[in-house]
Amino acid sequence: MTERVLPLVVRIERSAPPQRTDALEAAATAVVRLLDRAQDRAQDRAQDRAQNHARDGSQDGAQDHAEGRAEDDGGEWFDEVAEWQDGRIRKVVRRARGAEWRRALALPGITVTVRTAEVRVHPPVPLDDWPRDLARLQVSGTDLSDDATPPEAGPGDVVLWINPGLEMTAGKAMAQAGHGAQFAWWGAGEADRAAWRERGFAVRVRTADPAGWDALAASGLPVVRDAGFTEIAPNSATVVADAPWLRVGVPEV
Repeated sequence: MTERVLPLVVRIERSAPPQRTDALEAAATAVVRLLDRAQDRAQDRAQDRAQNHARDGSQDGAQDHAEGRAEDDGGEWFDEVAEWQDGRIRKVVRRARGAEWRRALALPGITVTVRTAEVRVHPPVPLDDWPRDLARLQVSGTDLSDDATPPEAGPGDVVLWINPGLEMTAGKAMAQAGHGAQFAWWGAGEADRAAWRERGFAVRVRTADPAGWDALAASGLPVVRDAGFTEIAPNSATVVADAPWLRVGVPEV
């Protein structure tokens, strides 16, 4: 199995860098939209297969089936996403501006805008074989900040709580928020996903209160633990994912 990584590119122009929280929320939403897109295409392909199997087995039918498969496989990424999810759900965030950003936009992917931030997620790529226009982008230089305190999250929001005891660059925190959003996606039923989809898969990313972090991490909600490749120690708890469907049977914290 090919080891894959999910590339996320954040647009950081010198004159107008995004707010940190906006970038984190855009990254998390982008991950979920990619997962939703891949699942939708996989379901379409399964339906196409079922319809083709129901045909009378004529040569024309077999040819249509082959052509349909070839068309579906072009640029829809569900095979890459499935292989990536079977392994480590590693994500790498790189920054781009100007012509670099325009080249990233020319590659397959999904762009998400959240207030001041633009983030593009690309289909998972082999760990050692990135597209050239993505491989040349820098990982460093994602030190973003917020000019104001983000508003409180609402009771029905999907909230990703960041560990207040860890120092992470915005790029590192974006990857961790993406992991947390993926946990929320995995834990959602079809009705939950449909309702979340209606809201554009919006999330809220907030730094937990230092006094409440331990309770969150021990509550039974999904906890992201980092592999320790960069910036922080292995097995560090970075994010707790919180959503209405994840709270079933979980004590209130």
